[in-house]
Amino acid sequence: MALTQKYIDLCGVKIYCEYSFVENRPPLLLIHGVAATMYTFNSLIPLLKDHFSIIAIDLPGFGRSEKSSLFIYSFQNYAKVVAACIDYFKLENVNIIGHSMGGQIALYATKMVPERINKLVLVSSSGYLKRANKAIIFCTYLPFFGHYVKHQVHKQEVKDVLKNVFYDPSLITENHIREFGKPLEEKGFYTSLMRLLRYREGDLNSKDLKTIENPTLLLWGKEDRVVSYRIGQRLADDLPNAKLITYEKAGHLLTEERPEEVFKEIVTFIL
Repeated sequence: MALTQKYIDLCGVKIYCEYSFVENRPPLLLIHGVAATMYTFNSLIPLLKDHFSIIAIDLPGFGRSEKSSLFIYSFQNYAKVVAACIDYFKLENVNIIGHSMGGQIALYATKMVPERINKLVLVSSSGYLKRANKAIIFCTYLPFFGHYVKHQVHKQEVKDVLKNVFYDPSLITENHIREFGKPLEEKGFYTSLMRLLRYREGDLNSKDLKTIENPTLLLWGKEDRVVSYRIGQRLADDLPNAKLITYEKAGHLLTEERPEEVFKEIVTFIL
């Protein structure tokens, strides 16, 4: 059964989502990372949808969602969008999978509305990053800084960027190159990215993390070159109810490199 496609208004931004609700199947909300889309979960969704009710969103500024020049691209506001999505679909005890920056957004959302969220699955999650330095924040106000951001992004071919998130480059397909390259062709994407640099707070610190008691599963590739598995170890230490599982010979995009194994861990953890 294909997922339903829909645009919904959340926090004043038009959000693209895909969803499938089946009675008595627990809800599972999927949150992608920076410069990505819900395609992050392309190999995982077909496995998950036979066990869960699925809601996947493109975050504001990414994918098919609105690239608003007014939205404040902060983790706090992204968490508000997640909370508004939970309200929109009238979800209770929702489970969240967050990949990379999506993991940090999931943590912010859980801190905001812990009673609405059941369990977290953080895949190669961002952790302990500080806010951008003042010089970079200042530069985001300069008229042509968006062109500089675009130039930096395009210094590498999409396939070369993907080689950084896959441990095994032979797994990279033409579909990966096309789908992960799509956002880079949209003018509004660079405005969103620039505003994210400007407004993004730092990741939650140890003190904040220790207040999040929701059961959490941490999944990491041992060869992750974007977010080291040592970040996973720190998160496992700080989150009161967390378990870390690592995968040998796997990189940052575990959802595409090891979908079957990730799926089995998610089912065991949530159901």
